[in-house]
Amino acid sequence: MNSIFFLVMRRMRAPLLALIFTYSVAVLGLVLIPGQDAEGNLWHMDFFHAFYFVSFMASTIGFGEIPYEFTDAQRLWVTFAIFFTVIVWLYSIGTLLTLFQDATFHQALIERRFARRIRQMRESFYLVCGYGETGSALIKALTERNQQAVAIDIRQERVNLLALENLRQYVPALCGDARLPLHLTEAGLDHPLCSGVVAITNSNEANLKIAITAKLLHPDITVICRADSHDIEANMASFGTDSIIDPFDTFAVHFATALQSPALNLLQEWLTSVADAPLGEPIYPPRHGLWVVCGYGRFGRAVFDQLRKEGMEVVVIEATPKKTGEPPKPFVIGRGTEEETLRAAEIERAVGIVAGTDNDANNLSIIMTARALNSDLFVILRQNRKDNEALIKAVKADMVMHSSAIIANRIRVLLGTPLLYEFVQLVLYEEDSWACELVSRISALVQHRVPDVWELAINQEQAYAVELALREHQRVNLAEIMRDPGKREQRLRCIPLLLIRNDQRIMLPAESQRLEPGDRLLFCGSGGAHDRMEWTLQNEHALSYVRVGEAPLQGWLWRWIRNRREV
Repeated sequence: MNSIFFLVMRRMRAPLLALIFTYSVAVLGLVLIPGQDAEGNLWHMDFFHAFYFVSFMASTIGFGEIPYEFTDAQRLWVTFAIFFTVIVWLYSIGTLLTLFQDATFHQALIERRFARRIRQMRESFYLVCGYGETGSALIKALTERNQQAVAIDIRQERVNLLALENLRQYVPALCGDARLPLHLTEAGLDHPLCSGVVAITNSNEANLKIAITAKLLHPDITVICRADSHDIEANMASFGTDSIIDPFDTFAVHFATALQSPALNLLQEWLTSVADAPLGEPIYPPRHGLWVVCGYGRFGRAVFDQLRKEGMEVVVIEATPKKTGEPPKPFVIGRGTEEETLRAAEIERAVGIVAGTDNDANNLSIIMTARALNSDLFVILRQNRKDNEALIKAVKADMVMHSSAIIANRIRVLLGTPLLYEFVQLVLYEEDSWACELVSRISALVQHRVPDVWELAINQEQAYAVELALREHQRVNLAEIMRDPGKREQRLRCIPLLLIRNDQRIMLPAESQRLEPGDRLLFCGSGGAHDRMEWTLQNEHALSYVRVGEAPLQGWLWRWIRNRREV
C-alpha cells in the first residue's frame, strides 16, 4: 500500500502544486478586488467565500455571483481565472489518467490485491516458484490432490497461461522475480499456512537465491529445489535445503535400476505414475555390448558414468568437446546426425544408443540415422520440449528422459505421499524376485491402470474411529481395516506397502499386524478401496461392523427395542 501511495504522490506532485498555486492566485485576486453591494457601498470578499466561489467555478459546474453582483473588475478577474484553472485541471486529470495506465502503477495494484488474497488464505498451500513445463505439471498434480498452490513467475505470459488452465482449484499467481524477498513475502513465504517452497525455475542461480531466502526468512519451512549442477547442489545443501532434484542424475539412477533389476524399475514406475495412467511394461536394457552416447553435456555425462559403472563399453559422440569437457577416449567429434560419425563410433555393432543433446530435432535425427544402420538398437531419447510430445511418441524410443516430467513427478511424490518416496528408496535394497512378486500382486488387483497410492496416520484427524478404539484398549489389526465396510467378508483390493512406527520401518507388513497410535501406513490398490477404507477409519460403527460383525445401536429407542426382543 505504501508503494502505491508514494507512486501516486510522486507522479501527481507537479499537478497538485499547479492546482494549489492557481487556486491560491484566483482566491487572492477575488479577496483583493473590491466589489459593490446593493446600496453601492464598497466591500471585499472574505477568504471563505472566495474559496467557495473558485471551487465551483474552476470545476465548470456553473455559478452565480455571490453575495452580490460582481463589478467589471471582478468579472474580468473571474474570466481570467476560469481559463487558467480549467487548463490546470485538464493537466491534472490527464496526468492521473496516464498514471492509471502506467505499467508500474498497474503492477503495484496487482501485487497489492495478490498479497491481500494470500493473507486471506485459510488452507495450507505450497509456493511454486517458476511456471514453466515443470511448474505447470506440478501445479496440476497438486490441485488434482486438492492441495492448494500459489505460483510466481517472472514472465507475464506464463502467468496469463495459468489463468486459462482448467484446474480443479483456483491458483493465485503473481508476475514477479522470485529472487526478490519482497515478492516471496507477498506470495506467502511468511504465511503461517505455507507448507513449503518449491524452486523450479530454469536458472540454477535463481533457485539457489530462492532457497537461501526461504531458509533465512522461514527456517522451519520445507524447501525443494531443482538443480542440474553439482556445485549448486552443494551450495543449496549447505543452507539446509530439504530436497534437491537433479533430473539428469535422477534418470541415471532410474536407468541403472532398469539395468540391474527390471522388476524393481517397473514397480517404481507403477507406484509413482499419475493416477489412471495405463500399466507400463518392463524394459530390459542390454547389459553387455557397446553403447553409443551422443552428446556429452550434463545428461550424457550422467548416463555415461552409469554405463561405465556397469562395465559397459561406451563411445561418446560430441560436437563441442571444448565446451562440454573432453570425453574419455575413445570419442568421436560430431553431432551424431551424420552417418559417417555414427559409423566412426561403430554403430553397426552397438546394442544401444543415447540421443542426449539439448536439441530435440537433432535427437530425432540421430535415432532415425542410427536405426537405418542398426535396427536392433535399444534407444534412450532426451526430450527437451513438451510441445514435441507427438514427435517423441512417433519415434517409439525405449526410454525417454524429459527433465520437466521427472522433476514434477518427483516433487509430486515428495509433497503428496512422502511415505511413497521413502518406500521407493527402501525397495532399492530388495531383490528383483521380491519386486517381481509384488508387481504380480499389484497387477492382479488393478488390471490395466496404475494403482492408487495413499498414506494414513493413526490419529484423530485421519483415523478417528481406530484411534478411539485404541484409546479404549481395544485391539485393532491391519486386516480389520482392510475389510469392506459394506460386506465384511470381502477384502478391499489393496496392499499395505509400508508401516512406520517410531523409527521402525516394516516393508509389506502382515495383515495380522496390530495397530498402535501414531502409526503411519502406505497402501496401494484401487481407488474404491481407498474411499471405503476411509469410511472404516473414521466411523466407529463401520469399524465395529468389520471387527465383530455388528454395529452398536444408536439412540435409546433402538437400544430399548433390542432389549425388548431379548426379553
